[in-house]
Amino acid sequence: MNYLSHGFRFVDNPYYLAGTALPDWMSVLDRRNRARSQVAAQWVSAAEPEMAAFAQGVVQHHADDRWFHQTESFALLSTTFAVELREKLTVSHQAGFLGHIAVELLLDAVLVEDIPIRLEAYYNALSQLDPRHVQVVANRLLPRPAERLDLLLPRFIAERFLADYADDRLLWRRLNHVMRRVGLEPLPETIIDWLATARVRVRQSADALLTDSTNISIRRTAQPASDEQQPTLTIPEKLDQPKPT
Repeated sequence: MNYLSHGFRFVDNPYYLAGTALPDWMSVLDRRNRARSQVAAQWVSAAEPEMAAFAQGVVQHHADDRWFHQTESFALLSTTFAVELREKLTVSHQAGFLGHIAVELLLDAVLVEDIPIRLEAYYNALSQLDPRHVQVVANRLLPRPAERLDLLLPRFIAERFLADYADDRLLWRRLNHVMRRVGLEPLPETIIDWLATARVRVRQSADALLTDSTNISIRRTAQPASDEQQPTLTIPEKLDQPKPT
């Protein structure tokens, strides 16, 4: 899952929402400094409400990724995309990486297509946070102190790059930012036409992609879940598996 798919249900709780984004923020700042579920689980009942909510969001992120990556639809789409991309790219392992993240980014776009206000609500919720305090609570969960997280958050909000996922050319540019960050070759412009076909297939599979381990689809959730509707967090016993690099 990507940022919006992880967080759109929790815009009524900004620190919980920020917790769902922390693992991906750290992949931008320092890919080796990971926010793990096991550590976050120790803080989910913290006396400080912001700390507890933030830790719960981190646990939610990893719980969501586990069921999402095990869905039949994700496996089928990401594998199909990788096979198609191998014919278009010169680096074979880049095709697998791109096939994986294309599903996730296009799924964010579908969620905005469904209910456009989701995107504004997401950024508005993050705007309520104190970036310096976010860095303080994040540092309690990380192996070593995060640097520049307090600077990344306002920039993340200002850039609003999740809106670019709705346009194939802008998405291609955003994907090339990712390729550059992880040290892979730039994607050729011919990928833009392929993204248009991938978008259709992700849209068609969105309900199945967003049906969680309790067999409930989260796609049509229009309003933030109430406390009674919040999903139960499952604390894992083993280390979380990192996303492909």
